[in-house]
Amino acid sequence: MTETVSQALQDRALIEEATKKSGLIWVRGTTGPARALWHVWVDGAACLIGDGEGEQPLADLGLTDGGTATVTVRSKDKGGRLVAWQARVAEPAPESEAWSAAVGELKGKRLNAPDADTLTQRWARECRVLRLEPTGETEQRPGAMPDGAHTAPPLPSPAITRRPVPAALPKLLRRGRKG
Repeated sequence: MTETVSQALQDRALIEEATKKSGLIWVRGTTGPARALWHVWVDGAACLIGDGEGEQPLADLGLTDGGTATVTVRSKDKGGRLVAWQARVAEPAPESEAWSAAVGELKGKRLNAPDADTLTQRWARECRVLRLEPTGETEQRPGAMPDGAHTAPPLPSPAITRRPVPAALPKLLRRGRKG
């Protein structure tokens, strides 16, 4: 009994520390593939903002208030998967105490916001704030990792980097080395 309690406490500490330190977490809801999302750790939960103009998309993940999600966190040092944990999804009402606490932290971490002065008002009108609260269940952790690589092909996106090399590029590169 004390061994399972000890493991649960260790898992909780691992979830909190790893999630606090990681800039991105991979979230899989009830639908769609896992998606990398930026977050902040506030009051025992990973908090996300999304689904508004210029914010990260959350709609196709199937994250609903009271639903569940799987969160995978990478190691800050090595970049590999460190822990995967189950979460209960909570969507606090705009301007509630939990919403204000989450938004206060999220606003400080939001980079390149075009409307920094009115950001919280826009979030209250257009966006969803979600709290992913750990349920205490870890699917993967050091010492309990699956053998497979869990790799997946990239999702289709208009933001691609692989295009055919322009025909003139090799000539331009060679010319630059001679001179």
